[in-house]
Order: sequence, then structure tokens, then C-alpha cells
Amino acid sequence: MKLLAFELATEACSVALWIDGEVRERFEIAPRRHAELALPWADALLAEAGVAKSQLDAIALGRGPGAFTGVRLAIAIGQGIALALDRPIVPVSTLAALALQAPGPRALAAIDARMGEVYSASFELRDGDAIALDNESVGAPDTVQAPDGGDGWHGVGTGFGACDGALRERLSGRLQSIDATALPHAGDVARLAAVAFERGEAVAPERVEPAYLRNNVALTIREQQALRDSR
Repeated sequence: MKLLAFELATEACSVALWIDGEVRERFEIAPRRHAELALPWADALLAEAGVAKSQLDAIALGRGPGAFTGVRLAIAIGQGIALALDRPIVPVSTLAALALQAPGPRALAAIDARMGEVYSASFELRDGDAIALDNESVGAPDTVQAPDGGDGWHGVGTGFGACDGALRERLSGRLQSIDATALPHAGDVARLAAVAFERGEAVAPERVEPAYLRNNVALTIREQQALRDSR
């Protein structure tokens, strides 16, 4: 199986190529450069591996939650390639991909959502998969559901450093470790997509849905502008 994967939902830009279990990846913290880097990196990875685009079985992408522009860009790029090749897309939760960085077996993944909020969800890591234990959510750090009892819980993601580390301070006693610098990687998107593809979870390009979680993104922008104008 050959998958080309994109993860652009945070300040990190990441592209990966999955070839029968082998992962090749390019990753860089590159705010506002995702559109500039993603496609050239994809072409470079394919060329280095000697794989033609026509040999790809599917396109994988991080569907968010994350930055509105990054999520939208990943879907646009993925749809463009998939439609041109007549291939399906495997959408993957950005939080699930982030959770794979936990040393196991259970992870609370959290991403800084700005505006005093974090995106978060809990996962069980099993057989190369990240199984969601609750719904993805966005809210202030004090609204994040604490892991229910048991050992083996680890925190990963920039959400633990957001708001002066409020989430880290609140849950440090419930987690065995916390990595507040972790960012999602396309390599982990590819790993989860390979499992999902085998389960038959690939979809037609036009059916990909972003996970913005904030349904009032446009309203929020208008409200911010109104606030600036009132000063």
C-alpha cells in the first residue's frame, strides 16, 4: 500500500509517504509557509522513493481540529491530488495523530486553539491505532475532561502549554508524563490512515469533512474586527 499524507493543522508543516509500512517524512515548524512547502515536499518524497503519483492507493490528510487555514489547505491539496488521480482520501483526526507520540497506552492529546482555548480528546493506543475514548472538543483548559482512573495516561501537545500552562498544572497529577511541545506529524497521519484504509474507511474526495469544532469561525472574526474598530 502506498499513501501520501499531509498534516498542516498547526504551525508545523508535515508531509509523509507510506510505502508498505515504511514511512518517509518531511517536517518543519514553518508558520504561514504551508502552502509554499507542502506540494514541493510531496513531489520530492515521491521522487526520492521512485514512486509515481499513479502508484498511490490513496491520499491521507489531517482533517483537524486545528488552524482554520491549515485544515482548509490540507483538504484542498488532498482533494486536488485525489481527484486528479481518481483516488480516495483517508481523513485522520489531527488529535489522534498527535496521540501516537505518547509513550502509551492512553493519551490525552491537546492543541493550543488560541483565544484562551484548547482542542482536546482522549485515546487508547492499541495495535498501531488510536481509538477515541471521547469526542473531540474545544474549550478553556478548565473544561477539559480529566482522564478517568487508571495508570498509563500521558499528555501530549501544545495545549498543555497554552494559557500559561493551565492544563498542565491542572492535570499533572493525573498524567504520568506531559510533552507540551509535541506537534502532529504526517508520518503518524499515514500510520493511522493505513489502518483505516484496511478497514475500508477511505472516502471519495468530495466527502471529506473538516473538523473545525468552532462552528462560528466567521462570526468570531467579525466580532474581533468590531472590537478593534470600537477602540
